[in-house]
Amino acid sequence: MSLRSVTFLLLAFLMVAGGTSAQTAQVSDEEISQAYIYLLGRLLITRQQQLDFQEGFKWNELVHRKPGAVDWPNPNLDVAYSEAWVAVDETSCTIVSVPEIKDRYFTVQFLNGWGETLANINERVFPNKASGDFAVCLRGAKVELPQEAIRIDLPVPHARILARVALGNDPDRAVVLQHEFKLRATGSPKLPDIPKTPIFELEELPGVEAFDAAIPALDSEPDLSPGLERLQTDARQIAAAVKDNAEERKRVDAVIKQHAFSELAKAGATIGHGVVHNGWARPGVVGEYGLDYVARTLVNNGGIWANVKPEVLYYRGGKDESGDDLSGDHVYKVTFPKDALPSRFAKYFWSVIAVDNVHFRVLPNPSNRYLLNEHTHPQFGTDGSLTLYFATSKPADAPDGNWLPIPKGQKFRLTFRFYGPLDGVSNGTYWPPALVKLN
Repeated sequence: MSLRSVTFLLLAFLMVAGGTSAQTAQVSDEEISQAYIYLLGRLLITRQQQLDFQEGFKWNELVHRKPGAVDWPNPNLDVAYSEAWVAVDETSCTIVSVPEIKDRYFTVQFLNGWGETLANINERVFPNKASGDFAVCLRGAKVELPQEAIRIDLPVPHARILARVALGNDPDRAVVLQHEFKLRATGSPKLPDIPKTPIFELEELPGVEAFDAAIPALDSEPDLSPGLERLQTDARQIAAAVKDNAEERKRVDAVIKQHAFSELAKAGATIGHGVVHNGWARPGVVGEYGLDYVARTLVNNGGIWANVKPEVLYYRGGKDESGDDLSGDHVYKVTFPKDALPSRFAKYFWSVIAVDNVHFRVLPNPSNRYLLNEHTHPQFGTDGSLTLYFATSKPADAPDGNWLPIPKGQKFRLTFRFYGPLDGVSNGTYWPPALVKLN
């Protein structure tokens, strides 16, 4: 027997004898931290899925939300949402019936269990037929479909649907259209077991217990992004190591709380590998993340169900022009010059909301106003510019439609949306102007 073979057998014996501690001896603190950040992106989706079905969701049935009545981070209050979880298999597809909509923005978005966008139905993707029946099928399924249905193949048997219809200047009409979206299965698809993973509060992310749920979370949904296989392997290895080893659980928990949390916080400033300018962060990727699993986890945490860049681009405002955090103890303004108004950069519409820094929910206020957009009827300056204000009380010189109320003492962030990004928003060369602190 060669020396190499003897060495290999000795190492194998030591690993068996040493149990899980030996198995994880090669997993560094940084590998634990990155495996946790990677896994957390999946757990944020399984968390929401469990909450949905606890609420009463059923497979292949739409839930039509009242405008503004969604409970997830950074909601878009310009649209009426309809939601569903879809199951398909080799013998059954799901028919999505889309009403004819010509006077406003809409889309039907499909996402996988990692928060990655799989498809959209709208007139941009289907310019020759954006209404009628669409058959959502598992790739390769041989199913007889309605003659006029357009087939959309999914790479996975389960998906999240998020339909949006812009409220525009006629919200009642938007709600009527929203309820005309329908789902129906062509057969009886196999329904999956929903992974039982931690249901945690966003301000109390799980520690080592995240790895207790790693195997059901990872086994129940493939990650379609190539190049992240090593992170899956690390997550599974750590899950095995902490299962029956109190010392290793303590070590992994400490690494998560001392390193992974701080790395997430640091990456949060730029939304992964994004860029910050004028106090506004623009993500480098959104809706489709490739290798940027950090951005995927951050978006799933702070703005779940984000769509792809051709549909919408989000900017997060977290600092003023001096680099200070935003607080309801101060008055802020942002001024868009005449030649760079928000409407120039959005084919469909723009809006800005304020959310808290922990739960990322819109901020309650006596005026019940939660966003600024063209339908709050902002007034323009004599030079054609547009100034928006963020403060507890309306500044004396601020038109009412230009002011977003902020609770006193509340730390907050702004989310600026451009639907149908154009020009510099589309090509990544534009950032909103800096926020100016007035007092």
